[in-house]
Amino acid sequence: MRVLGVDPGLTRCGLGAVEGRPGAPLSLVAVGVVRTPAEDDIGSRLVVIEAEIERWLDEVRPDAVAVERVFAQHNVRTVMGTAQASAVAIVCAARRGLPVAMHTPSEVKAAITGNGNADKKQIGAMVTRLLRLDAMPKPADAADALALAICHVWRGGVQNRLAEALSKARGSAGSVTLNPGYRHSPGAGRTGDLANP
Repeated sequence: MRVLGVDPGLTRCGLGAVEGRPGAPLSLVAVGVVRTPAEDDIGSRLVVIEAEIERWLDEVRPDAVAVERVFAQHNVRTVMGTAQASAVAIVCAARRGLPVAMHTPSEVKAAITGNGNADKKQIGAMVTRLLRLDAMPKPADAADALALAICHVWRGGVQNRLAEALSKARGSAGSVTLNPGYRHSPGAGRTGDLANP
């Protein structure tokens, strides 16, 4: 499985792709960071992030995309920027029909280091070791993106098989005939968690 990990952020959006399967050595495909100037307006910054993620999807050709799940922090402005960058990554992947998984920071830390409270240095050290790199990926956003991808390779296989089984079950359930008087508006009744179809 080849996974693109996205550590979302407006100023620095980490991107890292790995290939492998549970129980086997992993290999680095690519790693980098998309940077946008803090003084630019939000729309311009999101367009830059979208263009770079699209370029990465073209070049890396992942089987799945793993994005860090945004959680509440004290700084609302930081959370909003992170959520907006996260949404861009999800849309780019969904547009191509790629499965998207959301992993919390503590889930990734636990998967990579065995400690859900690990710090950035511990994450970077384990990513370096797991991928047999000569040096720790920098900045930390790049290492975090690789950690997300590794986490999904190790944990995502089960999630993907479950999603496929659910999809097949839904498809075999047959079609539903709507009441002729019922008016359906596009998007009505949908929920947006792509990780849990």
